[in-house]
Amino acid sequence: MTTSSEGGLRIVHAHGESITISEVGTGVELLSYVYRPEAAWEAPKPYLHPLRTLANNVVTDYRPNDHRWHKGLQMTASHLSGQNLWGGNTYVHGEGYLELPERVGSMAHVAFDRVDSDDSRAVIVERLTWHPYDGDLWADEERRIEVHDVDPASGSWALTWTTVVTNRRDEPLRFGSPTVAGREMAGYTGLFWRGPRAFRDGRIIGPDSEGPGLMGRQAPWLAFSGEHDGSDGHATMVFAHAPENDHSGEAGAHRAHWFVRNEPFAAVAPSLAFYDELELAPGDTLTRRYRVVVAEGAWEREEVAKYLEEHPW
Repeated sequence: MTTSSEGGLRIVHAHGESITISEVGTGVELLSYVYRPEAAWEAPKPYLHPLRTLANNVVTDYRPNDHRWHKGLQMTASHLSGQNLWGGNTYVHGEGYLELPERVGSMAHVAFDRVDSDDSRAVIVERLTWHPYDGDLWADEERRIEVHDVDPASGSWALTWTTVVTNRRDEPLRFGSPTVAGREMAGYTGLFWRGPRAFRDGRIIGPDSEGPGLMGRQAPWLAFSGEHDGSDGHATMVFAHAPENDHSGEAGAHRAHWFVRNEPFAAVAPSLAFYDELELAPGDTLTRRYRVVVAEGAWEREEVAKYLEEHPW
């Protein structure tokens, strides 16, 4: 185990298991990045859980009984060239969700290139490989997770997640979703957040509207606020796209649509392929950058917009 602490952030690395980042002033563990392999049926992959507010309230869920493969905040690929790098049952049009273990793949940790902090930012840079069920190499990924803008006065901190995926096959990688496969309004794939059970029926806010009707729509950001169990008060999660997040291929520009639910559980994903398949040619690279703000309190639309304006990309 190694420990580093500079300025306001402290990193503890339990080698082969996880990395935790804490805020020195309060001692609150803001996140744990778990990279040890887990159950094959759940499509093993690294994930962030728990995520906590500065007041030490947990804002992620882990292996809920409805979907054991939902683990905090993680990068997923629900339909990838016929494989499932998401976990659990696989959606097949006309047949529903089927138990098809031969389609369940994985995202494997290879090495960390950087794990450090300075006065105001902690950085994890990791190399991973993506595999179908048979273990072939389909993609390399470089992942960068940064914790920054820790602000006790506003009760908020931010996380930036950057993923760079390169196709190592001799044929295209095709990113899809259950909606691409024929199920309406189930376009989940890509970076996926599962909120705690207490956040069920939480408030969903967009730049100019709110509610579950934001499912499948496009917007530069989306916020979800819920009320805690066990302690008084609310928390707000803000999810934002970097301006450069689009992919131009044979089908043209491929801008993300939001997957969002507050019933029967809390979940948000800026989907890589909600309605249309995204194709990544052999040797090509797909880059996505997202920001997640973890804040105490039930933020209003104006507060979210002001925060994002004051913290530009």
